[in-house]
Amino acid sequence: MDYKVVYMDYKVVHNGLMIETIFGNVTAAKIMLYLFHNGEGYASGISNDMGITKSQVIKQLNRFEAAGVFVSKEMGRVRVYTFNPKLGLTKKLKDLIQVFYDSIPLDQKEDLFSARRRPRRKGKPVIKREK
Repeated sequence: MDYKVVYMDYKVVHNGLMIETIFGNVTAAKIMLYLFHNGEGYASGISNDMGITKSQVIKQLNRFEAAGVFVSKEMGRVRVYTFNPKLGLTKKLKDLIQVFYDSIPLDQKEDLFSARRRPRRKGKPVIKREK
């Protein structure tokens, strides 16, 4: 089976099926990609980095947490979200997200995930370039 992947306005189209359709909407898809890339995140950080209103982000995070897909913990005054490691479906879900993540061209990945969330060596790229 031959797959065709096209990237438009941060919307991944995979054989005519958008990632937004699978996860319900654009906000949900962006949050899934964000947490997949960063491993964890909080509402304000996701909102600022992905260009989504904070209320939309909180609504989606609460929805995913209620479904058991995400878990959260308080770190100071911030609630940090991650994928639920106890959910048996997490590995399969991450595998699905990996397909969409890998299909995004490198230059567009760098634009989408340009914010650095952890300290790193000066000049080290946020996204590893394939050799």
